[in-house]
Amino acid sequence: MHDESRRIEERVQRAHDQRIKPAIYAATVPFEVEAWQAPGEPVSFEEAAAARYTPFAMDTPWGPPWGTTWFRMRGRVPAEWAGRRVEAVIDLGFVGDWPGNQAEALVHLADGRPLKAVNPLNQYVPVANPADGGEEIDYLVEAASNPDILKDNFSKVTPMGDKLTAGSAPLYTFQRADLAVLDEEVFHLDLDLQVLRELMVHLPEHEPRRHEILHALDRAMDALDLDDVSGSAAAVREVLAPVLAKPANASAHTISGVGHAHIDSAWLWPIRETKRKTSRTFSNVTALADEYDDFIFACSQAQQYEWVRDNYPHVWARIQESVKKGQWAPVGGMWVEADGNLPGGEAIARQLIHGKRFFIEHFGVETKGVWLPDSFGYTAAYPQLAKLAGNDWFLTQKISWNQTNKFPHHTFWWEGIDGTRIFTHFPPVDTYNARFSGEEMDRAVRNYSEKGGGQRSLAPFGWGDGGGGPTREIMERARRLANLEGSPKVVIEHPDDFFAQARAEYPDAPVWVGELYLELHRATYTSQARTKQGNRRSEHRLREAELWATTAALHAPGYAYPYEKLDRLWKTVLLHQFHDILPGSSIAWVHREAEAEYARVAEELEALTAEAVAALGAGATRVFNTSPFDRAEVVRTSEGAPAYVEVPANGSAPLADARPAQFVKTEGRVLDNGLVRVEVAEDGTLSSVYDLRARREVLGDKGNLLRLHTDLPNYWDAWDIDKHYNNRYTDLLEPTSVEVVSEDPLLGAVRVTRSFGKGSTITQTITLRAGSPRIDFETDIDWHEAEKILKAAFPVDVRAAHSSAEIQFGHVQRPTHTNTSWEAARFEVSGHRWVHVGEPGYGVAVINDSTYGHDVSRTVREDGGTTTTVRLSLVRAPRIPDPEADQGRHRFTYSLLPGASIQDTVAEGYSLNLPLRVADAAGASEPVISVDGDGVTVEAVKLADDGSGDVVVRLYESGGGRAQGVLRTGFPLAGAQVTDLLERPLEDAAVEEGGVPVSLRPFQVLTLRLRRS
Repeated sequence: MHDESRRIEERVQRAHDQRIKPAIYAATVPFEVEAWQAPGEPVSFEEAAAARYTPFAMDTPWGPPWGTTWFRMRGRVPAEWAGRRVEAVIDLGFVGDWPGNQAEALVHLADGRPLKAVNPLNQYVPVANPADGGEEIDYLVEAASNPDILKDNFSKVTPMGDKLTAGSAPLYTFQRADLAVLDEEVFHLDLDLQVLRELMVHLPEHEPRRHEILHALDRAMDALDLDDVSGSAAAVREVLAPVLAKPANASAHTISGVGHAHIDSAWLWPIRETKRKTSRTFSNVTALADEYDDFIFACSQAQQYEWVRDNYPHVWARIQESVKKGQWAPVGGMWVEADGNLPGGEAIARQLIHGKRFFIEHFGVETKGVWLPDSFGYTAAYPQLAKLAGNDWFLTQKISWNQTNKFPHHTFWWEGIDGTRIFTHFPPVDTYNARFSGEEMDRAVRNYSEKGGGQRSLAPFGWGDGGGGPTREIMERARRLANLEGSPKVVIEHPDDFFAQARAEYPDAPVWVGELYLELHRATYTSQARTKQGNRRSEHRLREAELWATTAALHAPGYAYPYEKLDRLWKTVLLHQFHDILPGSSIAWVHREAEAEYARVAEELEALTAEAVAALGAGATRVFNTSPFDRAEVVRTSEGAPAYVEVPANGSAPLADARPAQFVKTEGRVLDNGLVRVEVAEDGTLSSVYDLRARREVLGDKGNLLRLHTDLPNYWDAWDIDKHYNNRYTDLLEPTSVEVVSEDPLLGAVRVTRSFGKGSTITQTITLRAGSPRIDFETDIDWHEAEKILKAAFPVDVRAAHSSAEIQFGHVQRPTHTNTSWEAARFEVSGHRWVHVGEPGYGVAVINDSTYGHDVSRTVREDGGTTTTVRLSLVRAPRIPDPEADQGRHRFTYSLLPGASIQDTVAEGYSLNLPLRVADAAGASEPVISVDGDGVTVEAVKLADDGSGDVVVRLYESGGGRAQGVLRTGFPLAGAQVTDLLERPLEDAAVEEGGVPVSLRPFQVLTLRLRRS
């Protein structure tokens, strides 16, 4: 037989594109359209309905950037269309085929009820199947003219990312607003052809099935009347029916399709636009559920549900009904799909707590899994936290973007730092926006790593990132692929059902231990430093407010614990941990608003904390310690004078001068407090840090070396830092000034000022305090660079086989060598409050109050010694998607801690991030909570969320070993329970001699609920 593949494929392609596709709508009549441009921000339906509209013609430009235009569309269904499927078809002037980052619209009935949304891949609104025709149609359409930030594929700087800089020129030209008859036979022919053609081209050339489909398509084209597509469509489908009816192979891979609409809570649009995106997408989803009984849609992010509940009650009611019918599956159990690395441990716990509670309260559904397809890597703390929140499974996707190494599993057990394992799936279809194309089905099977062990995978289907969701075309594809020879089988089902079956068929799946590190998007640990600082400080302020509010509630008569305010503030912080806000990968508008929100949160939390402290009664000045460790350190009084104080963990003490073992001596640029001696060189770096206790030099080279690197990644500016950044740099070694600014016996300080680059300046105050080996670098940067990254280096004289970096409720160890490609790929990594490097008997830590990105390397010196260098990533200057990212002022502190054990480092990490508070208050007689025993660390103290008055304490083992201790209370204790994260009892805890004995395995998290007498 002659090979006529090319002729047939080209024949089918042209007939489909030029004849069949245009024939899907058999007849059309235009709407009469009027328009009203809403001034400023979006308005309510009621305001829009009352506005004055003017006539609007097709092919007219409309829509300034970030604007809202309301269109009134009126029409009548012709009588001759009676009994046929009639739809409104609206093309706002869509560009490209991505629905989430351009014009979108929500269609309302005249009474205000949202009906359905339109976007580039979903342009229809069902009207009716009228018995008689003549139906009057009256719509109000809310159209958003959001700019296409992606139009240059992240290659060009754009001012469109903020309404303040985007201008006012119209972005779109309205193309179509018609009533139309859907020719259902042609519609189905279109899908038959697409599915078969895509299946065919992805089958191997030697497969008989490929050629069977090819020649069936050729015969089908013979049956097509090019002058009467509608009239011949049924005959064409008859020709194709036999090849569509052939069942899949018995051993065919099974793909569990789960409807999905990934809606970034902010990204290339602000939060206010996401609120509208949820209404548009969820309207589409509930409309699709009405058409397809077999449709199931999985949706995460309780925050987005709450937006719909508060702003779109009609859509909310439809969601509730879909949940009852089993077609809508709340998943994920988190407030938002948060970044997987940067939120603190307690914040991830609250993400799970608030998310799961929302779904339980509003739907009676307890979610069983964590749904995080798009975060940029995942902390090794997740398995334990997920299980403690009552989850059985974890779903992720983004690791497929690895730049260097292919992740070896798709279905596996993920083991966290404490040993907890959770069943995890990583869809081999390699997208969370699947549409069941032939290419995707082929990739899912080829890519699947578990062949021979498992035989099923999951595919989240539907347009996403900016929403959109599943469409009827995707559902029709799924139906044709349910049992089709040559293709994997597709079944639409709830993700819980998929995970139950996958676990049953593959109980001995392989185990992955530790973090899921994404070998890409490493700059998300650093970009938009003020956003990250706002998050870090908000987390700690929340801890502080909860502790002192609990203390006041227990000891101050008449004080009311601020449940609602704390709940609201927590949710604000959780929202901004979304995986495109906290990582710094959103447009300027998002980060401008985030900084303002963090400032408001700080102001409210400061007021709550001050109110709680004041409620303890007026009296002598006291010092309040929110840290879980006893502290003896220098604090500044309200007058600004330094004082040395001793304060118990989680408690307070009078501001009474204690005496350190030795005061600070300042001689020129040398600071000595009897524990360490610090020498500042003429160039402003540290020339020596000598540990007087261990009698050894700490540094292996210049300390606090500031290095400015060129930073132009290959693709995504805000997301990536590529390895070549290290090849070009400038060391900042020419200070403007180096001067001693404090010679106080409690506090010696040297200030170094530098100017560099395009008008940037750095002022650093290097401080050594009495009684502490910690050296602080209080940093003030005025940053005006572009495409640069600034690093601070501490080369220390230790031979460290690994570094330890704090993560949520513990730390991870990473090799300092690069023996393998996996290790070499970790050239930039994340950590929280500290990084520790050491050799047996001696360690050094670098601590910070708002920095997450860092790198660790080592070299061998000519004298045979080893220098291990820890470098903090301080600030970047990406230009896409925010051209002004990180520009301006930054204030933060980082520290060097010589001679530090892990436990020393943990304590100092808390101390730097939780400054002592000085206030006039009588204070409590003893801390609400104290712990006897090393390694048992208190992370949160609060009143129970149910308003019972019980005290909830979250503890963890922080050193990586076994820990035992006794938790004691500053109130009469009637009983104790071990609970899950949602404060639901798991078992009774023993109470012995007024305390609760605690025994923890390495990095174990324990939540105790304490009942007061």
